[in-house]
Amino acid sequence: MTPRIETIAEKKLVGKRMVMSYANYKIGELWGSFMPRRKEIIPLTNDLISLVVYKPSHFIDFQPTNEFERWATVEVADFINVPADMETYILSGGLYAVFNYKGMSSGASAFFQYIFSEWLPNSDYRLADRAHFEILGEKYKNNDPSSEEEIWIPIKAK
Repeated sequence: MTPRIETIAEKKLVGKRMVMSYANYKIGELWGSFMPRRKEIIPLTNDLISLVVYKPSHFIDFQPTNEFERWATVEVADFINVPADMETYILSGGLYAVFNYKGMSSGASAFFQYIFSEWLPNSDYRLADRAHFEILGEKYKNNDPSSEEEIWIPIKAK
């Protein structure tokens, strides 16, 4: 599971967010509130972006009850027509390790554990304090073993 390393430019996102923890994971509720209204946004692509904003201490003292912001978004060209009850987010550009994940969402926890406990400590990088995100593109199929997505982890040189 070797990622590709990419530098991206800043992205403008529109969507909905919720504060949650892994012990109180409300991702279904978040996406359930976003998807029916997705057609109100003019996106740059058909990709969905699932974004997470962690506190700087989140992984230093990891607990399943640590809270974070989870966003359900799409990328837009500008913030001119933001639907009511939706928010904007500017994803900072920077260096990312991009992993391709294939499988059910139930297997994602082990995949993320590999990234943070095996790949990252043995790489030439360390975690950067920027948003993490997944791109849910054409091959993404919710809760399907053939589903594919890209996992983007913010990094910087050690």
